[in-house]
Amino acid sequence: MSDAPTAPPARELLALARRDKAAAEKALASLGPAEQIALVCDALPSERGALIGLAPEPESLIASLPPAELCFTLKAVGLADSAWMLEHATPEQLVAAVDLDAWQGTALDTATAGEWLSALSRISDEAKVRALESLDAELLTLALRARIAVVQKPDDDEGWSPPEGAQTLEGRFHFAARDDKDDLADVVMLLRALFVGAYWSYFRLMQAVTWELSTETEEWALRWRSGRLEDLGFPVWDEAVQLYRYLEPERRDRLPEGLAPLDVEPWALPVWLPQLPELRGAGARLFAAIAELPDERRRASFYAFVALANRVAVADRLPLGDVESTPKAIEKAAHFASLGLAHLAKSHGLADTEVLLRVELEYLFRLGANLDPEAARPPRSAEAPHDDEAGAEPE
Repeated sequence: MSDAPTAPPARELLALARRDKAAAEKALASLGPAEQIALVCDALPSERGALIGLAPEPESLIASLPPAELCFTLKAVGLADSAWMLEHATPEQLVAAVDLDAWQGTALDTATAGEWLSALSRISDEAKVRALESLDAELLTLALRARIAVVQKPDDDEGWSPPEGAQTLEGRFHFAARDDKDDLADVVMLLRALFVGAYWSYFRLMQAVTWELSTETEEWALRWRSGRLEDLGFPVWDEAVQLYRYLEPERRDRLPEGLAPLDVEPWALPVWLPQLPELRGAGARLFAAIAELPDERRRASFYAFVALANRVAVADRLPLGDVESTPKAIEKAAHFASLGLAHLAKSHGLADTEVLLRVELEYLFRLGANLDPEAARPPRSAEAPHDDEAGAEPE
């Protein structure tokens, strides 16, 4: 056993901070970096800002948080009040947070993207440039175009004058608010920092806002985002929604063949999930079976289950930037995979662990969803196609 001092749980630590801030800071400093991350991520998002403020090196702690957890924390603090954390976020964290939060399905939510940009306008100029250059030019183009109209001064400018009320930083690009009540203060701060710190990035961005076609820009923005989310374990919707393909009754008792259910490589999770959560009810059966597997198989099952939960989140169009979406996806994934597990175990007289070693979790979920389709049905906008390859019939 270790004799290292331990900090009290998050709420106890925050209560101590209200009585004796120095003692709370000392208690948190007694933990190693990994333990500090665990303490913050295990706390409610609304408590995390205060906890990070007690850390001996808050900038290092912020940069070490899983990207989705940083997103949840920033939103709980309030993007408008989160400059002190955004200042120390890594480019990878920032890009992932915007990827998770600023989209609705396959469309960029320019209002939410604008909130992130507005929050970035409050950080230092150096951090502004770093953040803006890390974000996709296409996303910046769409978000800025929602706020400003840009006119480029023609080379032959005889008799030309800029639009009334337009502003310019360098005499070439003139921009004005699309909404007369928008003073564009945050936009000006961002553009000025980019103009001074990375002129060619500024020039290309203003050219894009002025001239690029929206449809093509949207297509590329989605393409970049989809690729990054796949790296974080979130497939594209067309792939994820295959979880709900129809499975004919005569096929539901069969054990699928030729699968490698636990051939899963670990990857860096975007959320803090050191172990599978404790669930009661139908979903507990799957986790109980995973717990009985040998260590190596159990680790592979952990990542296989996280991949399944991510697919459920995407298929059901859950908002990936909301902290409530992860537990919802986990609970649904465990529930219907457990139904499929119980069905196959009973049909073939197998132990649950034997089924896990022979059948992919995604197939178990699909089977469970077919056994109770009304309960499993995703939102109307996320309904899946039928399994034409298997000769499925309409439900």
